[in-house]
Amino acid sequence: MSCAHLHVHSEYSLLDGACRIDELAERAAAFGQPALGLTDHGVMNGAVELHTACGRHGIKPIIGCEVYLVDDHTRRAPGRLDRFHLTLLAATPDGYRNLVKLCSAGFLEGFQRGKPSVDMGQLAAHSDGVLALTGCLQSRFCQFLLESRPADARAHADELVQAFGADDVYFEVQKNGVTEQDRANEGIVRIARELGRPLVGTGDVHYLSRDDYHHHAALLCVQTKSTLKAPKITFDSNEFYLRSNEEMTQAFSEWPEAIASTLEIAERCEVELELGRQLIPSYPTPDGVSEPDHLRSLVQDGLRARYGDPPPAEAIERAEYELSVIEQMGFSAYFLIVWDFVKYAKDSGVAVGPGRGSAAGSIVAFCLQITDVDPLRYDLLFERFLNPERVSMPDIDIDFSVRGRDKVIRYVTAKYGKESVAQIVTFGRMFPRAATRDAARVLGHDYAAGDRLAKLIPEPQQGRSPSFEDCLKPGQPLRAEIDRDGTAMEIVELARGLEGIVRNSSIHAAAVVIADRPLTDIVPLQVADAGLDENGERTLRTVTQFSMKPIEQIGLLKMDFLGLRNLDVIEDALDIVERSSGERPNMAALPLDDAKTYEMLSRGDSVGVFQFESEGMREALKRVKPDEFDDLVALNALYRPGALDQIPNYARGKHNPDSISYPDDRLRPILEASKGVILYQEQAMQIAKELGGFSGAKADDLRKAIGKKNRVAMA
Repeated sequence: MSCAHLHVHSEYSLLDGACRIDELAERAAAFGQPALGLTDHGVMNGAVELHTACGRHGIKPIIGCEVYLVDDHTRRAPGRLDRFHLTLLAATPDGYRNLVKLCSAGFLEGFQRGKPSVDMGQLAAHSDGVLALTGCLQSRFCQFLLESRPADARAHADELVQAFGADDVYFEVQKNGVTEQDRANEGIVRIARELGRPLVGTGDVHYLSRDDYHHHAALLCVQTKSTLKAPKITFDSNEFYLRSNEEMTQAFSEWPEAIASTLEIAERCEVELELGRQLIPSYPTPDGVSEPDHLRSLVQDGLRARYGDPPPAEAIERAEYELSVIEQMGFSAYFLIVWDFVKYAKDSGVAVGPGRGSAAGSIVAFCLQITDVDPLRYDLLFERFLNPERVSMPDIDIDFSVRGRDKVIRYVTAKYGKESVAQIVTFGRMFPRAATRDAARVLGHDYAAGDRLAKLIPEPQQGRSPSFEDCLKPGQPLRAEIDRDGTAMEIVELARGLEGIVRNSSIHAAAVVIADRPLTDIVPLQVADAGLDENGERTLRTVTQFSMKPIEQIGLLKMDFLGLRNLDVIEDALDIVERSSGERPNMAALPLDDAKTYEMLSRGDSVGVFQFESEGMREALKRVKPDEFDDLVALNALYRPGALDQIPNYARGKHNPDSISYPDDRLRPILEASKGVILYQEQAMQIAKELGGFSGAKADDLRKAIGKKNRVAMA
């Protein structure tokens, strides 16, 4: 008989679950199991990930949560706090929405002593479409039974039936080799039969396979800051892995109906998450003007302000093209929202960056003063920002001064409603360096042992940490050390089992979500540590339980409010100049052809200059000897992996233009400014258009394929 695992913890049960969701779905599918549940502690962080992973492996996702149940979620009095586990599963779309509400309320209304909490009143208010399983050993039901209080256990079961309905409560039994569980099972079975309600067998999965027990034990030691020799929390048996149909059938042979119930529940649960929507809030336009018309009016004003009156035909034609694409794709409100908060920032004296990323290719963004880079002057392409043949949410990253960033976020929150704005959660993972230090500690070694091995692991490159697979290749320092030292091998073997697992959650450094309705109608929320306030008090901030990628998948509007310290430095420098000279320089009017500035940079005298202060970059400056702004743009693009070896070619072409050769004369106008080097993504797109006859949209598809090294798409 097949079964479905309904009580499952992933890595989002922080430092308790040791399973990655895709691996869970793959294993369940390999066993021929028709569905897979996910019931992390107090959170739904993995719901979208489960949905996509199960779809990939051809099984049904069952979205759930193991909530923390208390007597009164509003209680904040000192003293003992009894908190119990309860397994909940979403059976219907309404049930999913109710689970989102409950899971959010646990944090927003019932956050106590580091855990989200709900009470029976909240459960009853949001029970429609939700199935309740009576829970594991840490449930109130089982605890009453272990305390020899069967009447109280029966009364609690009656409360659950009253809250969820008789047909939506299942009595959860487990067979895991734990003595207390066997004692509890006797009472669970007896009361279930008295009430005429079905049993359901669960595995309370915390790790993937039997072989992962040791790694899970280490993870618990990381959580409790203890060692494997003296752990503070242990699992008394090695049965908390995702078992096969045969193993589950054999374990529950005493109650075969408990396995049949898992399939019944899997059949009942029908929740299909809506992905790929565009949940952009409307923008409150003046006098009821439509959003496209209001945007067009602002852009027309901006054209005259940026290019003069009348604007040149090229600028008008480009703006009309972009506006038509923006309206066709339904993104007028998006641009108005960004324009509004950028305008607020500038009007309020908050320093705003000139623009970054592909948004600089939009003349609409330039005319709205969202960006300050003229896309016509620098041959920037709109299709790289917004591809009319590939509908995806636009993404404009905005730099604000660190001091002013929170002021802008507060403005957005006030304008669109506290219930509709939140920051986004992000997860820190156990990469090889941290995993090695943690593994050494839980094995009982002193800090120096783990630190010495961790220092043999290369530093992250461009934010990407090397994997253990990379570090253990022949010739690598870490490989040599484990071949030499048995203790080092023991530490690294344990660390490999921890690699990549979520270690903690925090607040994304930049991302903010703005919704067209209360966020808890769409996405579960939680709270995250925001550090200390001005009074030294610990503060919490509301964040989405879904991280960046799932937020984009469900179609929520995500904005990046980046805090850039350099803007604060520039503002402070301008303040100093103003105090000493009586005049404040206008950054937007600074000349880009100042000879003394280029002389300084050509000497490599650039310490303290953003992105030009590293030793390698200073050597590149001395080699190229920039004398125009385009040289600085080129150097910024050249000084990165993949392009570094083109610096000599660029320098040679600059100092000896006759050395530049073009395989095709049509490349000259495209590559002349970059001295014959294909340096920018826009150039790759222009080449595809000019030589290959691609449309702008198809050229952007090719650019994306090149960036991802997707040979199939490139072909």
